[in-house]
Amino acid sequence: MSESVQDNINVFWFLPTHGDGRYLGTAEGGRAVDLPYLQQVALAADNLGYYGVLIPTGKSCEDSWLVASALAPMTRRLRYLVAVRPGLQPPSLAARMAATLDRLSEGRLLINVVTGGDPVENRGDGIFLSHADRYQVTREFLDVYTRLLKGEKVDYDGAHIRVEGAEILFPPVQENGPPLYFGGSSDEAIDVAANQVDTYLTWGEPLEQLAEKLAVVRQRAEQRGRQLDYGIRLHVIVRETEEEAWAAADKLIAHLDDETIASAQKIFARMDSTGQARMSALHSGSRDDLRIAPNLWAGVGLVRGGAGTALVGNPQQVAARIREYQALGITNFIFSGYPHLEEAHRFAELVMPLLPLATNGEKRQGTVNTGPFGETIGGDRRPQKQTSVS
Repeated sequence: MSESVQDNINVFWFLPTHGDGRYLGTAEGGRAVDLPYLQQVALAADNLGYYGVLIPTGKSCEDSWLVASALAPMTRRLRYLVAVRPGLQPPSLAARMAATLDRLSEGRLLINVVTGGDPVENRGDGIFLSHADRYQVTREFLDVYTRLLKGEKVDYDGAHIRVEGAEILFPPVQENGPPLYFGGSSDEAIDVAANQVDTYLTWGEPLEQLAEKLAVVRQRAEQRGRQLDYGIRLHVIVRETEEEAWAAADKLIAHLDDETIASAQKIFARMDSTGQARMSALHSGSRDDLRIAPNLWAGVGLVRGGAGTALVGNPQQVAARIREYQALGITNFIFSGYPHLEEAHRFAELVMPLLPLATNGEKRQGTVNTGPFGETIGGDRRPQKQTSVS
């Protein structure tokens, strides 16, 4: 990333492979995770002009690689941000998987490098390493993985990873492999980002806090002669008026009780993730003061791990806050909303026309295409005449 503010941004949506619904912390209004629903969300994101979708990873989610493989053939332009898990996958296997899915999707694969911050889940996956050792595994994993995708034959003898004559025989579509995305707020994580990834990801925090963190990452990268791109993960609650948006935020947690919040916070507290600790500190497990910055709300984090903040407001306010994050150097915005299908449409219709999209930002004409009874047909364009192939 250059030091000047980028003119255009990429907007991602989220595939809810761990479940979706109209409320947080309750089964009421919940939706099953099944292929037809995920197809609806992916097709909506593709048709609405989103740059890509993030697919989460972990034992509470459907496997991100299998989901991406099932959905990629149905979509045309949509990119899939899929996780590799150092310590859970050997780098040679991950490289083969990445090269294969990159070819099958015709170059629409992006890679999210996830070290993992929940010791309980890690032990269930056979990983008994300390926080520092997990990031050492990540460094070694990426050393081997990136060389393989560049077409090298690799011999490597690290503290945790050793390979002899490793190679992949079928190359990816994208030169040197799909771009690497990575998030983490600890000192070890920032070192990995500065040395080895393309895009540094962060969860949504107030501007001042985020600016401080990004300054550290940027300086660390510059010391190594590198420049990174930057991305942010946020939820979004947008309505035509600010009052409607805040009412929708309140409604999202209307079924939460104190016991449910306390149970979720106990789980988050066991994690050794610096980023999770920063998220939890924004609300301290209390619903008393969730508006933590202009149009920034910490209510999602009461019961959801990871990204716990949402932009809340009318379209102009949400677009203005996005511009403020963009001014910090962020060019990749990964959004989600509950339920994800409806909110993908709402955000695309209300906010995306106000944003400088790098790609897929098809401009709509300002005309109205009405039928004989006053209804709007196919948006603002009449279907183009097609020639029969018979």
